[in-house]
Amino acid sequence: MTKLLRFLRPSHQHTALSATLLLMGTVMLSRVIGYLREAYIAFAFGAGSQTDAYVTAFTLPDFLNYIVAGGAASITFISIYTRFLAEKRDADAQETFSIIITVMTAVMIVGTILTEIFTPQFLHWYVKDFKPDQLELCVHLTRILLPAQIFFYVGGVVSAVLLSHRLFLFPAFGPLIYNLFIIFGGVVGGRHFGIESLAYGALLGSFAGPFLASVIGAAKIGTGYRVSFQVMNPAFLEWVRLSIPLMLGVSLVTADDWILRYFAASVVGGISRLNYAKRLLAVPIAVLGQATGQASLPFFARLFNEKKMKEFGETVNDSVYRVSAAALLATAWMTAAAPPLIDLVYRRGKFLFSDVQPTAVYFFWFSLSLILWAAQGLYARAFYAAGDTFTPMAAVTVITACSLPVYSILFRFFGLIGLAWASDIGIGANLFALALLLHRRRFVSLGELRWGELGKAALTALAAGVISFEVAKVVPLTEGHGARIADLLQLSLVTVTWAAAVAAGLWLLRSELPRDLRRRKGAVYPAVAQGGSKEILGAGREP
Repeated sequence: MTKLLRFLRPSHQHTALSATLLLMGTVMLSRVIGYLREAYIAFAFGAGSQTDAYVTAFTLPDFLNYIVAGGAASITFISIYTRFLAEKRDADAQETFSIIITVMTAVMIVGTILTEIFTPQFLHWYVKDFKPDQLELCVHLTRILLPAQIFFYVGGVVSAVLLSHRLFLFPAFGPLIYNLFIIFGGVVGGRHFGIESLAYGALLGSFAGPFLASVIGAAKIGTGYRVSFQVMNPAFLEWVRLSIPLMLGVSLVTADDWILRYFAASVVGGISRLNYAKRLLAVPIAVLGQATGQASLPFFARLFNEKKMKEFGETVNDSVYRVSAAALLATAWMTAAAPPLIDLVYRRGKFLFSDVQPTAVYFFWFSLSLILWAAQGLYARAFYAAGDTFTPMAAVTVITACSLPVYSILFRFFGLIGLAWASDIGIGANLFALALLLHRRRFVSLGELRWGELGKAALTALAAGVISFEVAKVVPLTEGHGARIADLLQLSLVTVTWAAAVAAGLWLLRSELPRDLRRRKGAVYPAVAQGGSKEILGAGREP
């Protein structure tokens, strides 16, 4: 109990293992709250034109944050700040923090005002298939959400300071608070304000969660902040140089949702159903990809700055192996459990049985990309830790541009399912490009990745998925009385079958994965832990 309380103490400085465990726990909790948020939205507003407008309203605010402040908190700033701390240059670290906060907050305020003015013009182009009243609602919701980006930005930079000091608790709880406020806004104001109550909840949540939680944490350690517009400071100019590629480049990791909404706007309820499917996928992505990726950056940066290139490569490879193997096994369960899971999670209120089948199909196809989402995040952070933002962003921008015709063609011939396929193809291209570039730069060798163990995990996952899918047919889903019992029975059958198949498959193939995942020392970052170095970001802004 004493160890647990110490682990949860805000001032506790975490190791690589404890940081990852904390982030996995809080991210899982945040995603559970996120599920409750989506379940409430589905119950109260269903999957229709109003919900499409609400989901789309997040596009312009997210784009503003991406293009104006892209990478400032979680990527480029944390690398510079961590380097200053490692070199015992605390005064330079504090000065850089002050300049970036001051200058970029001013830029964000100006950008928010301009975007508020031109919101109607942007949305008229972006969702040209919306009806006039739906477009008017989307404009109104967008204008409510835009100021939240200022709080996300400032909270993100402050969170970077906390992470550099290995203080993970306050940043970890920011997204959880944000999601709670969206639910609170809907429950309290839904009857009077309708769906716009969710937007007001998101605005208040951005202040209370990502911003206020991080600021309180920073106040406890003292950041030395002072208003400063010294734009010619060398560290600030370095930050600008590193950030420009992130601000100008367009990664499919972010743009995927924007592209899906653009094409799906022509189908009533299409944006909502795709969004519900992707938000449910966000739970395993957050646990396997986001938590490990966010926790990894300070440790990757420390190893690279200390010129421990062998350990750096080993650490990245081992992280990718473990996360990818776990993602493969999780995918087998998700694809088999898609129909009862979607039915149990969302069907109530205005989300009808007729909405379940298409949403489950989208979730099935999105689930196949879990390994791609999880692994590409680690490879991207390996580049950022090395201080190279241009190479990955140039590559993924080209991939995003080349992906647009793929989305268009697949949507034209296969509808919304084609969009899910295009999303998987694009994220796969992202992953392979980043991995190949790291290999060619001799940062992370693809040859040293544990392909044999990944192959065993893939074979086991394939067998477990197929068997579980067939077993699930024993209990068909129903619309009327006993629907929940059928959902639970089918989920139970799938889960038991999947677990037995995974255990048998890994044992028959003599896989080392169970031992690797149980190993405490260096659980996710072995090179860091074994080398003796003791040395998360970004609240989710998705609807």
